[in-house]
Amino acid sequence: MSTLVTVPKNGSLASTNSNTNFPSWSNWIEDLFNRDLPSVFTSNFNTGMSLPKVNIKETTDAFVVEMAIPGLKKSDLQIDLDNDTLSISTEMKEEKEEKEANYTRREFGYSSFKRTFTLPESVDDNKIDASYQDGILNILLPKKEEAKKKPIRSIKIS
Repeated sequence: MSTLVTVPKNGSLASTNSNTNFPSWSNWIEDLFNRDLPSVFTSNFNTGMSLPKVNIKETTDAFVVEMAIPGLKKSDLQIDLDNDTLSISTEMKEEKEEKEANYTRREFGYSSFKRTFTLPESVDDNKIDASYQDGILNILLPKKEEAKKKPIRSIKIS
């Protein structure tokens, strides 16, 4: 590490007991709080749930959305369609209280998520179907008849 030293006008090196190479207490505290925190503290802090992973597949007849949401019940999930926006969400609150002779302990928990998807115009929104089994939510988004890919056919030349 190189340090710049100021030289007095008389040409001799100044003898000082300066602590300029060491951070002051306030600089150390400031550095501690301005430092980037690990992602464990910044992403989804205290939510109890992260965004679930989603697979989207397209077949000739439909789009299929698969979402891994283990540990939930079907009644915990909310699926809404607002024009061409599909929303999948859950909100769970938990309250637990233990009373003993000498103390009372109360714990609260809250977790939620919401995923939204813009549906293509080719989806027939009147025929959307959803099922939930073994922690996997499956949503079938059927295509309109005119949007389905038709098989290749040969045309006879006359």
